Amino acid sequence: MSDNSIAIETFSLTKKYGSLAAVNNLNLKIKSGEIFGFLGPNGAGKTTTIKLMTGLLKPTAGTVKITGNDIQEDPLGAKKNFGLIPEEPLIYEKLTGIEFLRFMGNIFTVDRKEIEEKIKELLKVFDLTGRGDELIQSYSHGMKQKMAIAGALIHSPKVLFFDEPTVGLDPRSARVIKDIMKFRARSGVCIFMSTHILEIAERICDRVGIINKGELIAVGNMDELRKVSKEKEGNLEEIFLQLTGEEEDIDIIKSLT
Repeated sequence: MSDNSIAIETFSLTKKYGSLAAVNNLNLKIKSGEIFGFLGPNGAGKTTTIKLMTGLLKPTAGTVKITGNDIQEDPLGAKKNFGLIPEEPLIYEKLTGIEFLRFMGNIFTVDRKEIEEKIKELLKVFDLTGRGDELIQSYSHGMKQKMAIAGALIHSPKVLFFDEPTVGLDPRSARVIKDIMKFRARSGVCIFMSTHILEIAERICDRVGIINKGELIAVGNMDELRKVSKEKEGNLEEIFLQLTGEEEDIDIIKSLT
């Protein structure tokens, strides 16, 4: 993996709250064109990691580089190259959909003509044509999520962060998101995706990392993950449950039935 191919790199990334290490000594290299799934139980440190990678949280120790730019030392250089789609869409609800997309395009200094072309394209892709002139506050949760994703795509970022990308979306929209991920990855975009839906991760991710209690406990493709688990023929769900210890909880539940 040459340095030019690395889109996201973390060096001993750590975030502590008192004596609690929400993320501890995380070292990752994720390349351009890769769809990377980031998995873990609730409270394992997934969202904290994304916030550290995108500059929303300051690390206790360690560094993050996005396309070679240190997120703490050169935040503008790093942030211009990524788009972030959080689990809960945070958008200006007093704007119309079109006004919001124009706003996002202007923030990233996209050419005005290109902004208008992309607005038409994105509204069509997300089945929002005809709703762009309405205030976002009138949108359903799923529509707001689609608008947040459209806003993150308008400047054609080199890295996309998705935190639970299909939450609140209908099946068609969820399929569109998965197709967008695959298409963008084929064009060289790095996709970093946190999800609880292991079937999606197994189906579309090139590699996955599994975090538990703030520690990265496994990383690799399916064959590599099978080598570090006892599930030599297992699917991602079986491997995940075994590595995180949740397999024991299932055995307890079975014993009670």
